[in-house]
Amino acid sequence: MMSYSLFLGCQIPSRLPQYETAARAVLEKLGINLVDIRQFNCCGYPMRNTDKKSFLLSSVRNMALSEKAGQDMLVLCNCCYGALKNAEHIMKEKGPLQDEIMEKLKETGLNYQGKVRIKHYLSVLYHEIGIEALKKTLPNTFKELNIAVQYGCHLLRPGAVTQFDDPVNPSIFDRLVEATGAGSVDWTNKLECCGAPLTGINDELSMDLFLKKVKEALKAEAHYFCTSCPYCQIQFDTVQKITARDNPDTQQLPSVLFPQLLGLSMGIDPERLGLGLNSLDITRLEFYSSKE
Repeated sequence: MMSYSLFLGCQIPSRLPQYETAARAVLEKLGINLVDIRQFNCCGYPMRNTDKKSFLLSSVRNMALSEKAGQDMLVLCNCCYGALKNAEHIMKEKGPLQDEIMEKLKETGLNYQGKVRIKHYLSVLYHEIGIEALKKTLPNTFKELNIAVQYGCHLLRPGAVTQFDDPVNPSIFDRLVEATGAGSVDWTNKLECCGAPLTGINDELSMDLFLKKVKEALKAEAHYFCTSCPYCQIQFDTVQKITARDNPDTQQLPSVLFPQLLGLSMGIDPERLGLGLNSLDITRLEFYSSKE
């Protein structure tokens, strides 16, 4: 049985609980064991460009905890994944900074040896389970459903650090979506930022990036966005609902989290997948599915 420590980060428990419950339901169906480490803290991402030592210590502490438990890490949040992979990359170097982080860890009874592997949820499904094996677990498939896949920035870039997929021409997420029977549409702006990181800093630019992505996905005749990043999901779901409320004539494009889409194809109860917790209605997804 495959076993991982589940790293949720901060955004999922506080703002997207349906991401956790849907992901757990899917992984349980696939026979993957999850270990919850209650001592996990923030991945350090918010401090990454402000205080490098704080970021690194926060991130490496999580890896040390997972290593102590004898588990590789399964990460749901793209930003957390990017932060942890960045910290892993930095800690491979030798120098005063790395020595200082190791000393701080030792003060709390922890040690980091670089043995733990950090894997994104999508990567585990694609590489560890495999597309063909995954298809065998799907009693339902989607018909005539067009999906605009949103990779998110931190999953792909910098490619040498994240090591998830080709940062210029990725395919893993598309193939996972296609495994459910849905089609992954080719759309402009697919690999561009959703605008979420600029919220509160440059709201005008943030909204411009977001609205352009919605416009281009609709132009490609997508029925839904599909995300794996909490920030992208909040942007396409919560923010889009607020925008639509202020501009009632604007056409909406709902967003579904990938484990929700995959879970429906697996025949998991929609309530357990948290479909009703999304800000925009995605319950019509069920009408696109059919039994094999």
